[in-house]
Amino acid sequence: MFDNLTNRLSKIMQTMRGEARLTESNTKDMLREVRMALIEADVALPVVRDFIERVKSKAMGQEVATSLNPGQALVGVVHKELTALMGGDLGEFAAELSLATQPPAVILMAGLQGAGKTTTTGKLAKLLSTGQLKQQGRKINPKKVLVVSADVYRPAAIEQLKTVAAQVGVDFFPSDPNQKPQDIALSALDHAKRHFYDVLIVDTAGRLGIDEAMMKEIAELHQLLKPIETLFVVDAMQGQDAVNVAKAFSEALPLTGVVLTKLDGDARGGAALSVRYITGKPLKFIGVSEKIDGLEPFHPERMAQRVLGMGDIVSLVEQVQSNIDMAEAEKMAKKIKSGDRFDLNDFLEQLQQVKKMGSMSSLLEKLPGQFAQAAAQLKEGEAEKQLRRTEGIIRSMTPLERRKPEIINGKRKQRIAKGSGVPVQEVNRLLKQFDQMQGMMKQFKKGGMGKLMRGMNALRGMGGMGGFGGFGKRR
Repeated sequence: MFDNLTNRLSKIMQTMRGEARLTESNTKDMLREVRMALIEADVALPVVRDFIERVKSKAMGQEVATSLNPGQALVGVVHKELTALMGGDLGEFAAELSLATQPPAVILMAGLQGAGKTTTTGKLAKLLSTGQLKQQGRKINPKKVLVVSADVYRPAAIEQLKTVAAQVGVDFFPSDPNQKPQDIALSALDHAKRHFYDVLIVDTAGRLGIDEAMMKEIAELHQLLKPIETLFVVDAMQGQDAVNVAKAFSEALPLTGVVLTKLDGDARGGAALSVRYITGKPLKFIGVSEKIDGLEPFHPERMAQRVLGMGDIVSLVEQVQSNIDMAEAEKMAKKIKSGDRFDLNDFLEQLQQVKKMGSMSSLLEKLPGQFAQAAAQLKEGEAEKQLRRTEGIIRSMTPLERRKPEIINGKRKQRIAKGSGVPVQEVNRLLKQFDQMQGMMKQFKKGGMGKLMRGMNALRGMGGMGGFGGFGKRR
């Protein structure tokens, strides 16, 4: 996401950081480049104009002019204004879900057909039921969640939500296409109250376009349910249309926030920068992949850092902590430090841990600089595909071969290749990478951090992720 914008803006920011002195000329050049980058990213023109004016007035201000490093001060201004544009000016907790009400807290999902409402309902239910969200800056306890579909128009909409609910492990309230949406909603609310659910998420019907009947129906549902959160789900790939649709919904409903889906498929990202400005509502979540865990809370400041090529280490750490088995990681660290042999069984365990963390591109793009660029070069699903191939190669080895890879000769390689359905060259490449990883582990044991970092830098040339199976282009 934001690939083109990030590439353009990070280059501009790098150039400006080196400026010892700001002049009207170089500031004007920088603002022109930023304007072009935003327009190419499909950001709405009123948003571009306002943003440039705000940066310009601050750039010409006393604080930047008298700074010891005006170039860096100007980058700080751009970062601050970009954060504000994405909702940083709405308050520290504006992008968090509000659940401070008498249970069940009702969340109403609104949006057009095809925007991803049903999938987002399931993803949000998972975040709530597993306790992965924060409220007032603190993690909330796992919630007892019930989901219901009031979409009686789209074929199989109810069955789709039932399937998604089963996947994420939350309760589903059954409904029927012959029922009225209002009756479904009231029955689900009554059930949620009687069975002590903490949260009820109501998935509503969408249309191919905005129409009066649709708006009337969802307004009635809102009046009946009195939801604490009314989230508008919009497809980022709609670009300017996403902004227009969001505006129409915000005028018809008292929205509390926006969920922007399919950001992983939109390299421009203009909708994310425009929709908050146009609606005045905070972006609360972004859809970063089709996977059931591909929904992330939106943090304006962190996203601004990512757009400017600074990375988002805080989100990366949170993602790792919520998905990695810390006890296993600690056990592996002790093993390496003690000098115990690191074998292919250990390597396989590490691959399993990596798979739990979500898509590789979403991990990489949270890192600054070259790592984020490596994410942009990864084709959708290519890293995950390579992970599966690597896992297949290791699983085609005997227990002895995993413990002692050095015994794998030509004949064994052919058998392993045949068993995993890959060319012999891929087996050779994996063994070579593993050899290099073992060398890195030895350096770690000896405390040679400098050598270890150089080794990791060399491995990065294999496609951006070092020893994890050689992601990227095949040689």
